[in-house]
Amino acid sequence: MSMMIYEMVQDDAPAQQAVIKVIGVGGGGCNAVNNMIIAGVRGVEFIAANTDADSLAQNRAPTRIQLGQTLTKGLGAGSKPEVGRNSALEDRERIADALHGTDMVFIAAGMGGGTGTGAAPVVAEVAKEIGVLTVAVVTRPFVFEGAKRVGVATQGIDELKKNVDSLIVIPNQKLMDVLGDDVTMRDAFRAADDVLKGAVAGVAEVITTPGFVNVDFADVRTVMSLNGMAMMGTASASGIDRARVAAEEAVASPLLDDITLVGARGLLVNISTAPGCLKMKEYSEIMEIITQLADAEADMKFGTAEVEGMPEEEIRVTLIATGLAPNKKGREERNTRLEVVRTGTDDVPLEIGNSEAPPQALRSGRRVTSTADFANPSVMENYDIPAFLRKQAD
Repeated sequence: MSMMIYEMVQDDAPAQQAVIKVIGVGGGGCNAVNNMIIAGVRGVEFIAANTDADSLAQNRAPTRIQLGQTLTKGLGAGSKPEVGRNSALEDRERIADALHGTDMVFIAAGMGGGTGTGAAPVVAEVAKEIGVLTVAVVTRPFVFEGAKRVGVATQGIDELKKNVDSLIVIPNQKLMDVLGDDVTMRDAFRAADDVLKGAVAGVAEVITTPGFVNVDFADVRTVMSLNGMAMMGTASASGIDRARVAAEEAVASPLLDDITLVGARGLLVNISTAPGCLKMKEYSEIMEIITQLADAEADMKFGTAEVEGMPEEEIRVTLIATGLAPNKKGREERNTRLEVVRTGTDDVPLEIGNSEAPPQALRSGRRVTSTADFANPSVMENYDIPAFLRKQAD
């Protein structure tokens, strides 16, 4: 008679944590990184990369890369994307060194200028070459900045698409549409920064905070690797209907660049509460609301996180939707506006800095700007649109 002996081995080595980095490229991207550091976003490492030496010296990021020292002498790219690109190419090795050992990188940049537009695609290319999961979060210029600058931004975004796993585009023009004509310039750019901050903080919490249903980095990679446009939203709510309200606000992001959430090919959802405060009914309700948006064959990952110090009455829903389709009608309407609205200063470079964002900047009011697709009868016939999204088109 044989006997099988099992030896129990205890591994005291700590579990390896996924390494997430944020690299701000150019003036707008570096400002976004600065504001995230000021806001105290945890679980990520920060890098700032710029051709402007003076601006870079004032950045709070622990790792700073001056791009194109030989080419630009630290004086910036002069709103010329080719200078931004060549500056990044000059320092490809330094970029690769900064990203070494990284599992996931967020690239933050403002499109339409020189460094962000030209250098961000090079950073993405380097990241992909060394096997880093790459997500870009970029802004598109205001209409009043001129058709030329908007055209430059579009070219930069098209270059970025070639080497990122997911791309989030924030159209600055919608900041005015959503936040109203009386919004200050400071608060408008705060809202744009908040999209990046929410995305990064949300992913970090998803990966690092334990819960009864865990989402790990492999789940994040599965969802974020679905090439195409992406959307990240987060919302908190309290009260009797807190689960429904948080779920609906998380998916109803007004700052989408002509994309429709219906038919998403990947969904990653994390539900955060104080320890022991999530009800099974709430978990089910949130899943039901969000899964209505997904394609039938979508990769869907749901997780929970128990956050120490979070108010017991509060629930937070973080949503990542990937593999989203562009809204062609919305894009055509934007192009039409650009042909009509000319400021007479199309060739004049305009640099506007971002600044810190209030947590509720993206949720100022429950009603969200209508999406053109939802008002289109042909689209309504093709999809089973959730009721709360249909109301946005009324």
